[in-house]
Amino acid sequence: MQRLNLPTYNFKLKNSENKTLIFDKLRKKYLVLTPEEWVRQHYVSFLIDKKKYPPTLIALEKQLTINNRKKRTDILVFNSDGKHEIIVECKAPSIKITQDTFDQIARYNLKLKANYLIVTNGLEHFYCKLDVENETYIFLKDIPDYK
Repeated sequence: MQRLNLPTYNFKLKNSENKTLIFDKLRKKYLVLTPEEWVRQHYVSFLIDKKKYPPTLIALEKQLTINNRKKRTDILVFNSDGKHEIIVECKAPSIKITQDTFDQIARYNLKLKANYLIVTNGLEHFYCKLDVENETYIFLKDIPDYK
């Protein structure tokens, strides 16, 4: 798999039925290793190891319904009060991050009302904070560490 613009981690990998699988430490099971899953697993490890977010506050592929259509967030981080704190949208490294990607995560946030949004393809990372008063997003250099 491609080297990402994130710290390197030692993931448990195995082969099964001619597919490479990666162990998801949050869901405690092996998943097919796609380029997007590679980014998601790196970003989860980054949130836990570098940003110190407790694993118990992180949900992966959480389902939500928007306009009667089922969607899934890649990574959803809760605060200690159980409210949505961060939504992370992961793309494969080969996928260019476009306005459509930001529109997608913003639609999710109309429902979830998280404080921070992150869009990443593992190579580029974009961080936004919701400005509720002005109904806009402020781009940041990074997200805060867990408090």
